[in-house]
Amino acid sequence: MSQFSPVDPVDLTAALVRCPSVTPADAGALDILHDLLSDAGFSCGWADRGGIRNLFARWGTQGNTRSFGFNGHTDVVPIGDEAAWTMPPFGAEIKDDIMYGRGTTDMKSGVAAFAAAAVDFVRNTPPDGSVVITITGDEEGESVDGTLALLEYMENNNERMDVCLVGEPTCPNIMGEMIKIGRRGSMTIKFRVVGKQGHSAYPHRANNPLPAMMRLMDRLASHELDAGTDHFDASTLAVVTVDTGNPATNVIPAECSAAVNIRFNDTHSGASLSEWIESEVALIREAYGVQIETQIKISGESFITPPGELSTMVANAVEAVTGVTPELSTTGGTSDARFVKSHCPVVEFGLVGQSMHQVDEHVTVAHIHELKAVYTRILQDYFA
Repeated sequence: MSQFSPVDPVDLTAALVRCPSVTPADAGALDILHDLLSDAGFSCGWADRGGIRNLFARWGTQGNTRSFGFNGHTDVVPIGDEAAWTMPPFGAEIKDDIMYGRGTTDMKSGVAAFAAAAVDFVRNTPPDGSVVITITGDEEGESVDGTLALLEYMENNNERMDVCLVGEPTCPNIMGEMIKIGRRGSMTIKFRVVGKQGHSAYPHRANNPLPAMMRLMDRLASHELDAGTDHFDASTLAVVTVDTGNPATNVIPAECSAAVNIRFNDTHSGASLSEWIESEVALIREAYGVQIETQIKISGESFITPPGELSTMVANAVEAVTGVTPELSTTGGTSDARFVKSHCPVVEFGLVGQSMHQVDEHVTVAHIHELKAVYTRILQDYFA
């Protein structure tokens, strides 16, 4: 029998939730994890950058031994209107086997579950290899000083993961139903169309930028990017804002702005879509005689970890614990897996994510215990 008491992932989740770590604040969340992991024999280091705290922890010998990694984040989105919450947003209060609070789902419970699983595992059955844990405080923000900084730290210190599991919420409705083996790429394009201001009664004396913008938005939104691929749904383009800032109805404005967001599969790259956008802009610019400025931001490229040994091992562990056979999926938004994929094969598995980013965000307490059990089973199978 082990001399160590098992780490309670529910208590750990509550401790993390009580830290109001809205990006970029840490509020002590990573210190809690640093102390827990250090006490369990993990070698810990800080990969802070740009005012963001990032924690790296490794149990085992650095070098040629096999290494399993976990990745997650402790920063959370703002709470919004506090008065709309029926439970304290940073209280971690439990009612009817449900814990409430910002970050309970996304993703302090996931971090607590893999940290608890890793600590118990290395204490009870020290593996022939290394367990690496990387936790960032910059996933919900711009994500430029988070997992990217951790990966740079690892490269500079000759650290590595052979495979990695990101603990983001992945299940739409039922615990265990979905594993992410890839993600769509994401990019946002902002447009500014400049014409000539004038009186709306004399439109021939002006050059209205709005028809040009509307035509451009229509061409982009009505274009079928693709029909989907073997592992991805069809790519999508959404017009997310159009604005003139013009309060007058008798004035043709001098300019207007708009933005679109594209979620794209492996048919495309950020570069190929940028080229298509610029070709559409050139057509409208010439046809309407307006100036058009574009700002393109590529948040991440699409990627896929092909079904194989890693996804099978994770799926088997999920089914063994939950009794549910998980679907291998690439749906949803972006995650830090888009950065990890350049370092090693990566998949994602975590909780039901229905309430993430919402008022009264919450998690079923039993699911936190299940998630720890899944992560424990994965570690056991990987090092078996």
